[in-house]
Amino acid sequence: MNRSATPASLPSAAEIEIARESSRDLAVALTSSAESQQFDFRDEKGEMHSVRLPTTVLKLLVEVLSEIGQGNAVSIIPIHAEVTTQEAADLLNVSRPYFVQLLEKGDIPFRRVNTHRRVRYQDVIDYKKRIDEARLAALDELTAQAQELGMGY
Repeated sequence: MNRSATPASLPSAAEIEIARESSRDLAVALTSSAESQQFDFRDEKGEMHSVRLPTTVLKLLVEVLSEIGQGNAVSIIPIHAEVTTQEAADLLNVSRPYFVQLLEKGDIPFRRVNTHRRVRYQDVIDYKKRIDEARLAALDELTAQAQELGMGY
């Protein structure tokens, strides 16, 4: 993946605790309706600095800290990023050969870089949304049929 932040390992116990505390502290700032929030911090020399963050970024930061606080590693991928077929298959929880079949059928757009296929992350997510919606629609239909037939579920 280009320009992604991929963790090298799971967070340590100390990182988990700091993330838990930080996510709780930062979540308080999310109650504001302001478009941005300003934070002051001290660097290693003890000098004060201020940083202004858009509230949308703050929400993302709280989500990341919450995940780390649960002991999970987190990766951040820009929406416009391109991923390999293996990375995309992992996102969909399918095998790489199956994912390549989806590409070749035209279900998901891709481009070739020499002999390698590259897929936009957003296209993978869009495909996932489409199949999830179709899956839910099928389940709704099955539920309605079961109700009509009095199957008891």
